[in-house]
Amino acid sequence: MDFKTYIRDIPDFPKDGVVFKDITTLLKDAKALKMTSEALCQMVGDQKVDKVVSMESRGFFFAPILGVHFNAGFVPVRKKGRLPAKTVGQTYNLEYGTDTLEIHADAISPGERVLIHDDVLATGGTALAVCQMIESMGAQVVQCNFLLELGFLEGRKKLEGFKVKSLISY
Repeated sequence: MDFKTYIRDIPDFPKDGVVFKDITTLLKDAKALKMTSEALCQMVGDQKVDKVVSMESRGFFFAPILGVHFNAGFVPVRKKGRLPAKTVGQTYNLEYGTDTLEIHADAISPGERVLIHDDVLATGGTALAVCQMIESMGAQVVQCNFLLELGFLEGRKKLEGFKVKSLISY
């Protein structure tokens, strides 16, 4: 299946000069949704996965599906202040400034094998922050999975040392 045919380009969103990759056109098509879910699972192979961790918000579409497939739990990572219980945080650099992501402190146990999933690998900063957070909790990142990769932004370089796979590359 040519997954790219289900991705819509939105020029100048969220700001001028950016071409946004809209995945809602893929999500609304039952066949494409099923095939995408299966392909994302196949990218992981037969690795043991205890938890699937994903960043808000578009990563949340496929992460629970991956969790069900691997008989693993789903753990959301959110922006600072959006999780109700005790959290562990990781601050990372943005183009202009910093941001902080958080995960519930009791969501990951030492020794667990974690699959990280997000919708897009762009500059790699968010994914690296999550990898660092998971490792700081004593768990192992088995793979970083992405629906889309914007290769021209070279985010994969930031994730050197981690196994990285993307279903669709631009």
